[in-house]
Amino acid sequence: MQYYRKIVTSLDDRAIIYGRYIINNNATIRETAKFYGVGKSSVHTAVTKHLKLADESLYNKVQKVFIKNKAISHIHGGEAIKQKYAK
Repeated sequence: MQYYRKIVTSLDDRAIIYGRYIINNNATIRETAKFYGVGKSSVHTAVTKHLKLADESLYNKVQKVFIKNKAISHIHGGEAIKQKYAK
């Protein structure tokens, strides 16, 4: 996976870029932040506050991905604990 960070000055533009990445890759906030080399809180703020103002339809699609990710998060946590104690 190649990591890069586009230099964009507008918060709305960054929010749209992050939102498209989340939708195209079914990514979490953590994965998106790592890919773009920014903090998780920066991505979260962009896609929850700025994206809603910039592109509401994209915002709604991102929220659907977040709901799906949240619904399966307990499975990932359980697997991590299982692997930790298997060693």
